Amino acid sequence: MPDAHPIDPVDRILEQWSRERPELDSSGFAIVARVLMLGKLLERRVTRALAPLDLSLWAFDVLATLRRQGAPYRLTPTELSRATMLTSGAMTNRLDRLEAKALVRREADPGDRRGVHVVLTEGGLKLVNQAIEVRFAEAQSAAAKLPAGDRPTLESLLRHLLVGLDLEAADGTD
Repeated sequence: MPDAHPIDPVDRILEQWSRERPELDSSGFAIVARVLMLGKLLERRVTRALAPLDLSLWAFDVLATLRRQGAPYRLTPTELSRATMLTSGAMTNRLDRLEAKALVRREADPGDRRGVHVVLTEGGLKLVNQAIEVRFAEAQSAAAKLPAGDRPTLESLLRHLLVGLDLEAADGTD
């Protein structure tokens, strides 16, 4: 009876490890390797989808983080760093580049002389509004590779994995 599941690159890797180290339990690797490969493939798809807007994935991530806050589309650099899981140095570099393109601006915090807010400019808002439509359409296209009935189950399983790993990282036990 033929296998109902298609063979993917991870199956080939697992077959090789099964031959070379049959005593190893590869069940965790089978999941994690697929998630990592999918992450790379999905990132490439998003990058291609955003390219016509002359927008990189990292830039989209920062702009979209500001946009989803709602008007006035502002956060502190620290809040942006946390939301995008970047170091403060990396965020500063990205903000400098986005500011040079007039997509964001830094404003003094009226309640704290030392504080700064990052705000979407009118051009940044227009661009991110276009980009989010492209981004969501691309995600829908990718998700369409799965049977519609399986999507809620996969979403739930991935949520459990993400929450578990995120809690572990927050505890410092990762």
